[in-house]
Formats: sequence, C-alpha cells, structure tokens
Amino acid sequence: MSKSKNNGIMVIGDVHGRFGDMNSLLNKKKPEIVLQLGDFGYWPRFANHVDKFGNKIKITEPKAGKAKIYWCDGNHEDHHSLKNAPLDGQLWPNVFYQRRGSTITLPDGRVVLFMGGAESVDKQYRTEGKTWFPEESITQADIDAIPTGKIDIIVSHTCPMEFEMQTMFGNHPERGSRMALSIILEKVQPKEWFFGHWHQRVVGEYYGIRWTALNMLMESGCWTWL
Repeated sequence: MSKSKNNGIMVIGDVHGRFGDMNSLLNKKKPEIVLQLGDFGYWPRFANHVDKFGNKIKITEPKAGKAKIYWCDGNHEDHHSLKNAPLDGQLWPNVFYQRRGSTITLPDGRVVLFMGGAESVDKQYRTEGKTWFPEESITQADIDAIPTGKIDIIVSHTCPMEFEMQTMFGNHPERGSRMALSIILEKVQPKEWFFGHWHQRVVGEYYGIRWTALNMLMESGCWTWL
C-alpha cells in the first residue's frame, strides 16, 4: 500500500503497549502524522514493576521519530494517570494524548475530533483503580466538550450503535459509550470515522459517512493510510 496524497497520514488500531512493534512499523513506513485509535497502552505506574523473581520489567517507550503521534484513550489505559497528563498532552517527544472532545487540524485543512473511551467487557477480571477504571466510559460531559464548527473526521476507540459490528460471541455487550457516540454521530455528521477496540478490520458506510474499524497492532488490517 502506497502513501496517499495526504502527506503520509497513517491511522493505527489498538497498540496495547507494544511500542517496539509500533516503532518498527513507523520506521519502515515513515508517516508524517499518526492517528491512533485508543488502547495505546499507557500504564506509567507499571514502569518500575518488578516480576516475581525480582527482575525489573523493561518497558519500551513509543518513539515517533520525525512523525507526530496523536492518540485517544481506550478502555485499557491508566485513566487515573491520564488525568495528570500535561495540558498539551505531550507524554513523550512528538507523542500527544488527545483528550475527549479535542481536535487537531491536518495540513490539508481537515479537522479531526478525538473521542476515546469504551466499556471493558473483561472488567470482572481486573482491579478497580489499578487495571480498570470507571472513567473509561464516555460521559455527558465528554459529549458537551465537543466544539462547534466543522469536523471532518472522528477518531474514537469504539463506535456508534449504527455501525454494525459483530464479535465471535455475537453482539458486543457494551452499550453506554456506543450510545454516547450515536449522539455524537447525529450531532457532528463527519465525513469519515475511524475506530479500533473490536480487533477487526471492517469498512462500511452509514448515510454517506465512511467508517473503518482497524485490527490490533501487528495483526492483518491494523493500519491504513488516511
């Protein structure tokens, strides 16, 4: 797949902290801008974790190089730590966390809205405040944070109810954040929408809105050029 005419803008699905793999992909494809769809893998409180043998676990950091990475939160992030992110969202050089309702303008003038968040279907196996956080869900305050004006592209973690997605278990049991995104869909009416979360590569269209689900990193269909 060759670069599009849009200045090498890459969209990447769930990373889950596999920053070494992500760094290798970026070094090979050399995008100028990366839009990442949540479950980036931000767990700073595990950075100094020691395993049961007393060995410090090495955490690879994301390295954007000359690119700029803009990512939204997924459900599998340390949401408590994200509350303390710098106002500009820069957590590593050229790597920016985009809060819900934040926007960026691409070099061609298109405006991208970021709306992270989703419900964890595995939260019963996680520990609240450590590996699972109620803040993962999209709230009314998040919806209210959406700016007025033109929005061309939405980057989210999960998707509105209107985008038909299936898992191997049938319909996804989460509803809250998807229903919130349905409100945003009606309110914003973007031209394109990208999301991850489902670990599948699926494309579709809803009343003229082109939508794309991307797979998790290093699986087939985990990235695309915008």
